[in-house]
Amino acid sequence: MKILHLDSNHPLLINQLNTLGFTNHEDYESSKALIEKKIKAYDGVIIRSRFPIDRQFLKAATNLKFIGRVGAGLENIDVDFAHQMGVQLLSAPEGNRNAVAEHALGMLLSLLNKFNQANAEVKLGVWHREANRGVELDGKTVGIIGYGNMGKAFARKLQGFDVAVICYDIKAHVGDRYAQQVDLNAFRERVDVVSLHTPQTPLTLHMMDASFIEAFKKPFWFINTARGKSVVTADLVEALKSGKVLGAGLDVLEYENTSFENLFASELPAAFKYLRQAENVLLTPHVAGWTVESKAKLAQVIVDKIKANYCEI
Repeated sequence: MKILHLDSNHPLLINQLNTLGFTNHEDYESSKALIEKKIKAYDGVIIRSRFPIDRQFLKAATNLKFIGRVGAGLENIDVDFAHQMGVQLLSAPEGNRNAVAEHALGMLLSLLNKFNQANAEVKLGVWHREANRGVELDGKTVGIIGYGNMGKAFARKLQGFDVAVICYDIKAHVGDRYAQQVDLNAFRERVDVVSLHTPQTPLTLHMMDASFIEAFKKPFWFINTARGKSVVTADLVEALKSGKVLGAGLDVLEYENTSFENLFASELPAAFKYLRQAENVLLTPHVAGWTVESKAKLAQVIVDKIKANYCEI
């Protein structure tokens, strides 16, 4: 079987696939149009987020058996049409769930203890102790929206704290000993912290808007390590200004390009300008799942899934 690699990944991926007997070709530079001209020669494609795998691409890939996405989400792939074409989709949420969970926890603790503000002030020679008095996580209720690989990993990380952990998910019976599953009304009644761990789907696109935020009973801290387009940034900014959202840790932004490699194609929106200067907002460049360890884990998960599905035992 011939596999075309469209993004560079950990070298173990190609090395192990070579050992398993696959033929591996790399093309990290050609345009999507040029790739489409030769894709019919390949049985498999491995990609991160370089360009969308859309209907046009899939129609050209007449011999394609699988797509390996070295990451968790599949929003850059026309999933329904791929299934119609009989193309198997292999993703790797198991590979970076621990990294995402640690990043979310780090953001939350940083927000509660004002690390962002205090660090900037001390570096400027400002020594304000009372203004940087923190808030403890213990005694709070942490709510997780989306209780899949990422949500469950975050819940496990919270076990060392004296907190209640609840989760909301459109799927029934996903709760476990780490998080109690509740309906959305109960979720909104109880939470002090909201951490988003949902994929990007039509249901989650712009899900967190003004009406969604205002339905929460109490002001809350917000963490998003999932997808930026699940949040209406302008509405989040208004909630930060009003105090409904006490602080926000954002690893992903509504304005990201679909490749996740660049932020803006045009002028910065006013809402982002507010986020940049707000002392109670912590921003990172879509790196929650982007650790040294997760790079290897993601590649290994894809190798293992290809081996399980396409190698004779």
